[in-house]
Parts: sequence; structure tokens; C-alpha cells
Amino acid sequence: MCTRVADAATTPEVPGSKRAKRDAEGRMPLREHLRELRRRLLVSGAGIVLGAVAGFFLYDWLFASLAEPVLEFGSGDETRLTAIAFNAVGQPLDMLIRLSLFVGLVISSPVWLYQIWAFIMPGLKKKEKRYAIAFIAVSVPLFLAGIAMAYTLLPRAIEFFFQLNPEGTANVIDPSIYFTFVLHLFLACGIAMVIPVILVGINMMGIISGRQILNSWRGVVMLIAVMSALAAPGGEAVTMFFIMIPLTLLFAVAIGLCLLNDRRREKRERETLRPGASA
Repeated sequence: MCTRVADAATTPEVPGSKRAKRDAEGRMPLREHLRELRRRLLVSGAGIVLGAVAGFFLYDWLFASLAEPVLEFGSGDETRLTAIAFNAVGQPLDMLIRLSLFVGLVISSPVWLYQIWAFIMPGLKKKEKRYAIAFIAVSVPLFLAGIAMAYTLLPRAIEFFFQLNPEGTANVIDPSIYFTFVLHLFLACGIAMVIPVILVGINMMGIISGRQILNSWRGVVMLIAVMSALAAPGGEAVTMFFIMIPLTLLFAVAIGLCLLNDRRREKRERETLRPGASA
């Protein structure tokens, strides 16, 4: 039986509620895990689809905004040709669906980020649940901040790559290739900003300790440097550090919170094991 520890004293089962059934020790069987996971995935998917409906109406504006760095690069030089060209009959519909889903993913981020945390929260104590709710409120603006950061970096990335063109060549780009690059960049920056919050949540579940995260700081900093270099492909040190510094600070804050949570957990365990504590 796969178990998910919960505080039975603080999470009483309400008759007729849809809360997954737990035993006297607050544990859930694997089947209930899967049912709860399926339910939360369905809620997240419904939120993304509803957000995609809004994305349908924003499609023209979003397409023009994301294509602007490509079109502006050659606007001041008649010898340069830059364009985004559809080369298949159904490709405009494919772009409409993909960009609408991306908008739905961004708009519904409070929904699916909450579902991720809600799946974790039943395994936390009452006090730790309050922290988890606070982390939900933090993760949404961090995800949106990562998207905004990627949007500001996009013109620099396009300029760098286009300047590598040999003389007399043009950039006529397939929209599938271009928007795949753009969406991957946006999602990478958004998820990178949320990872520290997820680390704290995993620490609160007891899966990983703050000391383990701290011991791997060299690898984390190296990974952040690589991600920053990829997000700022112009090779400009200033741009790279503008990305690297906030990500490093976020990971440092996450490590500090994990260490504090470990200290509280150890103190609580010592008080529980102390003679006469149960009395």
C-alpha cells in the first residue's frame, strides 16, 4: 500500500464529502492516490481549455507581438528579408490552436499550480498547510514573471541569431519552427522561476532535506548559469547575469526556507520523543 501521511487530527472526514478516504492513521491507498490525481488533472485540463477560449480571441494580437522581433529586424535594411511564411494549407489553424493553448496555460496558471499544491497539501500538518497556501500565492506571480522575462529577452535572441546570417541571405521562417522556439523559451523561464517553490514543497513533504539541497549548490549554480546562457544566446554577460542573479537568489531563499523547516521538524520530533511529552 502506498501511503500519504496526513494529520488525521486536523483533517476530519466529513460525511458525504468527496475527500479521499483515509484510515485511522490518515493514510491513503494507491487507488485513492490515482483517483485524486486523475481528478486534479481533469480540473487542470478544464482550466487550460477555458483559458484557451480566451486565447482564441487574443490570437491576432499575440501572433503580431511574438512575430514583431522577426519582422522589425529587416524593416530598416532593404537588403535583408525577414518574414514568417506559412507553407501548408492547415498550418494557420495549427498555429491558432497552439497559441490559444499557450494563452490558456498562462491564464489558468493559478488553477493548475493550485492543483499541484493541493495534491501535496493533504500530506502536510495544519501549520505547514498555511505555508503551502502562501507558496501557491507566490508561485503564480513567479511563473508570470518568468514569462515576462522571456518576452523581454526574445528580441535580443532573434537579433543575435539573425546577425549570424551570411551576406545576401534571408530569414523566411516556418511559423511552426519559430513559435516552438518561442514557446519553449517562455515555458523554460516560467518553470525555472517556480522550481524553487516546488523544492520547498518537496522538503515540507520530507522527501528531501535542506542540507541535501545545500550540498548540491555547485550543481544548481552551474545549471542556472547554463539556463541563463541559453535564455540569453547573445553571449552578453550583462544579459546573462540579469537572468542568473534572480534565479540564484530564489534558490538561495528556497534553501534557507528548507533549512528552517528541517530545524522545526527536528525540534518537533525531539519534543515528541521527550519523556512525559504524551502526558
